[in-house]
Amino acid sequence: MGAVDLLFVILSYAATLLFLGGLAWRIYRYARVPAPLKIPTMPAPTSRAGVVARMAREVVLFESLFKGQKWTWLFGWVFHAALALVLARHLRYFTEPVWGWVVLIQPFGKYAGLAMLAGLAGLWIRRLAVERVRYITGPSDHLILALLVAIGLTGAATRFAARTDIVAFKAFVLGLLRLDPQPIPHDPLVMAHLLLVLVLMAVFPFSKLLHAPGVFFSPTRNQVDDARERRHLAPWAAALEQSR
Repeated sequence: MGAVDLLFVILSYAATLLFLGGLAWRIYRYARVPAPLKIPTMPAPTSRAGVVARMAREVVLFESLFKGQKWTWLFGWVFHAALALVLARHLRYFTEPVWGWVVLIQPFGKYAGLAMLAGLAGLWIRRLAVERVRYITGPSDHLILALLVAIGLTGAATRFAARTDIVAFKAFVLGLLRLDPQPIPHDPLVMAHLLLVLVLMAVFPFSKLLHAPGVFFSPTRNQVDDARERRHLAPWAAALEQSR
């Protein structure tokens, strides 16, 4: 392996450690934030099963966003659904042999990248065109959107503009997983795409993108509306009562 191959190996492991470590730390902190009050957004479910159904609708269909703003919901849902398909399609680089369902979605995932770019374009235009959204948009929001668009464009280019050696790239990825590093294809598009993905992985735990796991810890979404049936007592408050 040459110096460039070694650099990408080191960057890949470093970005993965930052991503997994940072994500675990932020989830640990979310889980420890006290929820001293019952504050579910009404109308709220009155059972745990109802909360699970509500969270499923929120995560899969973006229910609250749909009720709030239809255009934002449309662009946001298209982006996230396409992203999920693209990520699932990339599992072919991490598995040998490739799982059957991953093979089946390949034709759809190929065009999902274009849908992802369309969704991102809509979300970015919204931040620039809608005055009240533009007011609360900071430089970091534009940088994250630019990073995602760059990832989408370089990824689409490797598929539609200049095809790369995916066999060699898969060998590189599997080599990382097996702790047996292999050379990366010296294709500028592939290297640029991978470098941008590594940057995204490194900044993910420290950016607004963390809303993905954060939604599961939102008390306005994950609480049962049972304040009239049972007293809500946070663990720290229960410990305080017992110490008296």
